[in-house]
Amino acid sequence: MIKVGQRLSEERKRKKLTIQDVSDATKIRKNFLEAIENGEYGKLPSATVAHGFVRNYTMFLGLPEKEVMALFRREYDEDKIYKVLPEGFSRADFPVTRTRNSKFFLIAALFVVLLGFIFLQYKDAILSPGVSVDTPKQNEILYSTTITVSGKTNPENVVYVDSFPVSVDEFGNFKKIISVFSGKNIIKIRVINKFNKVTEVEREVEVRASS
Repeated sequence: MIKVGQRLSEERKRKKLTIQDVSDATKIRKNFLEAIENGEYGKLPSATVAHGFVRNYTMFLGLPEKEVMALFRREYDEDKIYKVLPEGFSRADFPVTRTRNSKFFLIAALFVVLLGFIFLQYKDAILSPGVSVDTPKQNEILYSTTITVSGKTNPENVVYVDSFPVSVDEFGNFKKIISVFSGKNIIKIRVINKFNKVTEVEREVEVRASS
């Protein structure tokens, strides 16, 4: 039985047209036209494109469209054509794979963003409040019975230094001046967030007050 590609090729030659002539007239690339004439439909971008190119080629040559397209449908097996090609070679598979990968990464990115948003909203209900104590340093030796306790935390948190409440500014900075005794002192900084999660930090200092 005559093949579609053979029918098209014979009619083209009968009309003394070159592949380039057909390409110029139909705007179908030469290598695609050659693939059609050779029955190598797997070299075309997709099943839809193959169908459209064959139809356009047929109409350009003036062949009976219904007859040629019926032949094309009988000999064209999309699954067979594209599955016999080496993996990664088929032009039909590449755009689909790339599109699926793009969708997957987009969904994954949105999921990560959503998780990040939820974590930021509710992390205070899960984690103890963060706090950094700038002064005094651990095991610091001081020469005054009056010292400054300072640090930083979330502006919404409540801070206590040795049971004394400390104000926190809009940037989360806090400072408290307290009195201590000569010798070793343990200073306790207690931070509480709106979910009553607590973080406690201790600083041991030695005071060597001048006589």
